[in-house]
Amino acid sequence: MDAATGGGGPDWAKRQHGKGKLLARERLELLLDEGSFREVDQLKAHRCGDFGLEQESYPGDGVVAGRGLINGRPVYVFSQDFTVVGGSLSETHAEKICKIMDNAMKQGIPVIGLNDSGGARIQEGVDSLAGYAEVFQRNVLASGVVPQISVVMGPCAGGAVYSPAMTDFIFMVKETSSMFVTGPGVVRTVTQEEVTQQELGGAEVHASVSGVAHNAFPNDLAALRAARRLFDYLPLSWEEDPPGVVSHDAADREDESLRYIVPDDPNLPYDVREVLKRVVDQGSIFEIMPDYGGNIVTAFARLDGKPVALVANNPAVLAGCLDIDSSTKAARFVRFVNAFNIPIVTFVDVPGFLPGTDQEHNGIIRHGAKLLFAYAEATVPKVTVITRKAYGGAYDVMASKHLRGDINYAWPTAEIAVMGAKGAVEIIFRGQDVEQKTLEYQDAFANPLRAAQRGFIDDIIDPSETRRRICEDLKVLKRKKLDNPPRRLANIPL
Repeated sequence: MDAATGGGGPDWAKRQHGKGKLLARERLELLLDEGSFREVDQLKAHRCGDFGLEQESYPGDGVVAGRGLINGRPVYVFSQDFTVVGGSLSETHAEKICKIMDNAMKQGIPVIGLNDSGGARIQEGVDSLAGYAEVFQRNVLASGVVPQISVVMGPCAGGAVYSPAMTDFIFMVKETSSMFVTGPGVVRTVTQEEVTQQELGGAEVHASVSGVAHNAFPNDLAALRAARRLFDYLPLSWEEDPPGVVSHDAADREDESLRYIVPDDPNLPYDVREVLKRVVDQGSIFEIMPDYGGNIVTAFARLDGKPVALVANNPAVLAGCLDIDSSTKAARFVRFVNAFNIPIVTFVDVPGFLPGTDQEHNGIIRHGAKLLFAYAEATVPKVTVITRKAYGGAYDVMASKHLRGDINYAWPTAEIAVMGAKGAVEIIFRGQDVEQKTLEYQDAFANPLRAAQRGFIDDIIDPSETRRRICEDLKVLKRKKLDNPPRRLANIPL
């Protein structure tokens, strides 16, 4: 038993701590409620008889697995132990992970994996590769059944990256974690490019450039605390509602400052986060992918104590335009919350899709369609608030009434039109009498009245009442029942 709990021994533990990394069991102690961890297969050992491994015994075989509690709610966990053969995945290492994933799906309980592994155990050859594939299969089967969270806290390379990649959320630790399919050595050989592990696949790269990671944290402790906080917004499975808490923020609270956040000049930016934090329960926002695709904000929050998903165009970045990164980011988030019964509250201020050859050549049509598809197929409660611009196809995409939006509001500052006044006038009147025609166009379209007259907007509301109105709506929408047509599978444009 001591051999199993001691990992690779004192020397390896000292090396791990010297890198600023916690041990596998220390991480679980911080992730889970005190005294709640129940381990499985503690004494399970590898069965390899090649390359001298038959003479080596590693009780636990490089991964600690079991179940525990986070704020009193159950969760299955595994934590790879880099001090034991570099945390490399063997046949039995994979079997331990698969066992807890199978139990999680049968019992309707989320899975959190703490990744810190050098990759496949080369001595085991195809048995190790088979182990990875078994884990991958369970990642796919569990998708949409129970939430899956990965916290990458060390190396994760080669085929190993595809398990976290198929989970719902990936958190990484700055400086000590990395993810890449081919490492710096292979890159150097093939392309002659000199690059470090962190430059190639470090936490900050994946959180801000590639979009692989949902956030990056300064150390193990911060990452584990974030995982605990994220867990608190999520239901245990697709069959349950997300967990509520007692809110000390009145549901009917009004905030008059919301009347003045949106500038009178439609070309001036503002940070939509200032709107969000005044509408939701105080201190409840937990942003997802804050450093990637900043022209759209995706976050969990609470309204009257109940979890909601926030999606909001952010005029402070690229004027709030939709582009490839923001569309993909928001689409993935919308699909996740739809899978797990979390209502979507959308704040719209979007002048359209970002123009340019770079966007067109890299597939903005296909990527923008992902967000359109995600909103259109969503059957959870959907409440939308247009704060300012809602132009062109982007108006349709952002949870419009036409995509089965349940409640669609507009602030008095809203402008719902095919495009901005100046561009529309230049096309319609071919540059003649532009100033006068622009004023006429603005009078007709630079307001939400026409959309409201057609029933595309349910009400034009005082911004200060936004919180109260949404809280009232969500109480009623809790009873919503909506099913998509029977079919084998919807073919989202991947």
